[in-house]
Amino acid sequence: MSKPVIRSRIFLLSPANASGVNGQRLLGPTGQSDLAFRLRHSGAPLGEVYRFISGLYFRGKLDYAEQFKDPPQGVSGVRIITGIGLMLPETVVTLSDLQRISATSIDAKNSSYRQPLDSDLLRLRDEVGDETHVILLGSVATSKYITPITEVFAERVLYPKDFLGLGDMSRGSMLLQCCALKRELEYLPVVAIVRPARRSPSGQCR
Repeated sequence: MSKPVIRSRIFLLSPANASGVNGQRLLGPTGQSDLAFRLRHSGAPLGEVYRFISGLYFRGKLDYAEQFKDPPQGVSGVRIITGIGLMLPETVVTLSDLQRISATSIDAKNSSYRQPLDSDLLRLRDEVGDETHVILLGSVATSKYITPITEVFAERVLYPKDFLGLGDMSRGSMLLQCCALKRELEYLPVVAIVRPARRSPSGQCR
């Protein structure tokens, strides 16, 4: 019996690290920006929060995923991996929510991270069926993302070929360039990637 043709794709994005300077500006009690004010009161979309914290890299990931997603009908095409499971970029979070999300160690061996993530991944698999690729926009240098995701989606998990060997800033710039050119990257199955190969920083879109 032949395998089903993969016709749709969704994106999973790694989270921004809130321990940096921008993250502490939001998490601290004295943040003066409009975003910090909204976090302490009405809340703000998680995607916007992570854009502020991470800057170029997360902005590139989110813009690229939103432009090239092609999910099954009725399914959201972009999700963010967090310490409390998968979250939609438009989910409104408060300061206390962000503190709770950021307090969980993103480690494949950490049950506090894995249990909600595994549950959400299994639910997502049921939602998308067997004809959807899962594109990971995040690191494959450690097991923290690829282990839980591939345990659920196996060979359907793909990774941008030109991410290999690049730093975060270069990846962010490349993704934004692809958005401007309306050209999608080439992907490789994550299960085929043993270790990132060294590449020139001039990754190209196709």
